[in-house]
Amino acid sequence: MNSHKNARTTYEGRKLLIERIAAMGLKPAASAAGISMRTARKWYGRFKQFGPTGLLDRSSRPHKTRSTVDAALCRRIEQLRRARMPMRTIAAIVGRSVATISRVLARQGLSSLKALDPASPVLRYERDAPGELLHIDTKKLGRIVRPSHRVTGNRRDSVDGAGWEFAHVAIDDHSRASFVQMYADERKDSAVAHYAALGVKIKRLLTDNGSAYRSHLFARTCQALGIKHTFTRPYRPQTNGKAERFIQTCLREWAYGRVWNNSAERTAWLPAFLAYYNARRPHSALGYKPPASRLAGNNLLQLNS
Repeated sequence: MNSHKNARTTYEGRKLLIERIAAMGLKPAASAAGISMRTARKWYGRFKQFGPTGLLDRSSRPHKTRSTVDAALCRRIEQLRRARMPMRTIAAIVGRSVATISRVLARQGLSSLKALDPASPVLRYERDAPGELLHIDTKKLGRIVRPSHRVTGNRRDSVDGAGWEFAHVAIDDHSRASFVQMYADERKDSAVAHYAALGVKIKRLLTDNGSAYRSHLFARTCQALGIKHTFTRPYRPQTNGKAERFIQTCLREWAYGRVWNNSAERTAWLPAFLAYYNARRPHSALGYKPPASRLAGNNLLQLNS
């Protein structure tokens, strides 16, 4: 019900009007309700056609409105929008209001400029066997000297000059069996030491374009071990998405998952975290089974050690 404050009839009043019309006729019923015979006749006609629901208020919105934007103009507006023009500029060019341009673009799904550059579909893949592809990446972690402002809540309680340390991360594409080694830097000698520590037969390696992985020493090591080394697309971390996702898990469940007294304590707990991740932690991509369920005795089990 959406009657205005001076309305003579409401839904209940209209039902009473119909009852009075049936009892005393149209004119006396209209006079008793304080409305004209034309109004009484209108409600009586609606009641006969639609029953009690015909006595409800109707929307005053018209069923159709005249549009001054024909198909050719719609195409013109779309062309200008796809040229990344703002709505006000388009309105000035075609001689229509900004509201009209907004309505047309809304129907076309072009209200936001983001619609002109839709996100590329995510291509998910998985190798058939362990060792076919190993993802490697690094993550810079703040060195912990003592619990500071993030723990105490006092912004003045900070440790200046603590520096950084680097987590070198590897994850098998098929099994998601993972390995992490902490180093003081991400230079080429650390990257090669991290790769040699795996001790597994890897057929292919995927890394980003960091200087550690672009070094001649790293390339010679891959060649000596018979490993094909490929790189991700520049500025496209999604290409190495499995390593990026594992890094987020490490940050949430290990590196920043609890309060550490210092970096040495955090590093000491790393083997326990990796053993839990590889042997017991459910993985959504593996049907909520741990990575070890896909290894079946493969030497990638050394990633736990």
